[in-house]
Amino acid sequence: MAQIAVMGAGSWGTAFALVLADAGNEVRMWGRRAEVCEAINTTHQNPDYLAGIELPDSITATPDAAAALDGAEMVVLAVPSQQLRTNLEVWAEHLPERAVLISLMKGVELGTHLRMSEVIAALTGAGPERIAVVSGPNLAREIAQREPAASVVACEVEHVARRVQEACHTASFRPYTNTDVIGCELAGTTKNVIGLAVGVAVGLGYGDNSKASIITRGLAEAARLGVAIGADPQTFMGLAGMGDLVATCSSPLSRNRSFGEKLGRGMSVEEAASETRQVAEGVKSCRSISELAAMHGVEMPIVEHVAALVAGTMTPSELVDAMIARKARPE
Repeated sequence: MAQIAVMGAGSWGTAFALVLADAGNEVRMWGRRAEVCEAINTTHQNPDYLAGIELPDSITATPDAAAALDGAEMVVLAVPSQQLRTNLEVWAEHLPERAVLISLMKGVELGTHLRMSEVIAALTGAGPERIAVVSGPNLAREIAQREPAASVVACEVEHVARRVQEACHTASFRPYTNTDVIGCELAGTTKNVIGLAVGVAVGLGYGDNSKASIITRGLAEAARLGVAIGADPQTFMGLAGMGDLVATCSSPLSRNRSFGEKLGRGMSVEEAASETRQVAEGVKSCRSISELAAMHGVEMPIVEHVAALVAGTMTPSELVDAMIARKARPE
């Protein structure tokens, strides 16, 4: 169907490459480490990130970014959000001029407070008709195991969203289209921070009432910020909002929830990071989201408390106590 480059060979990049291959596309992956690329090419597996998952023959990998990008009709960006700018500065000259650039990333850039689609636009000059976002309840291993799942493809230009939708629609992966890029990105980014807070509560030994309270109030915080920036509030009720939030906060496969559990059990951020193979995006993005909210006059106490916990100015117990001690008010 199409030639697609996937820039990033972590768990989600690899799982999405599998989805694209299942949909009939030829996929070339870029991986930072040559040994990971070699394993994908020779064993048709990514043992470092999705061990035991057989990858289709239509997926190849290379550590050469120019080779991965050559002739691509679509380019999927699947690196950690805080590394996007550095990578795009290198890749920009090799990006095909008309390729649709698809973000799998969930973060707000530190310092600039830009969403990932805004970073892409700033560094590539691509207009909204060339930038799309994929977001939803998409835990990588479950997707790679072809368990039934749905997601959202967001692009401001609807026919482009439909084109990306077609490229990743398979028997087990059902993408819906949306034109609310802002809402999809903010929902996906904020849920990582809420996932950390839920993990802290679990690590402290609290039960389902505490988790449900954090999830529900966290969704309200995300929606408030989204509306202030121009998102459609309905987006936060859908797959990119509530769907992604529930998956992240409920599953032990979630990096952010698992990281939060380690903090709740008394580990430092550094100790938890040393035990975590992949990036828990909420650890980096909590500060930038908190600052973005302050810039728009939006109260996000859960996000603020997680940022304080990560910064070392609040303990896990103080985080939970601070949420409960807030002044009573109408919902």
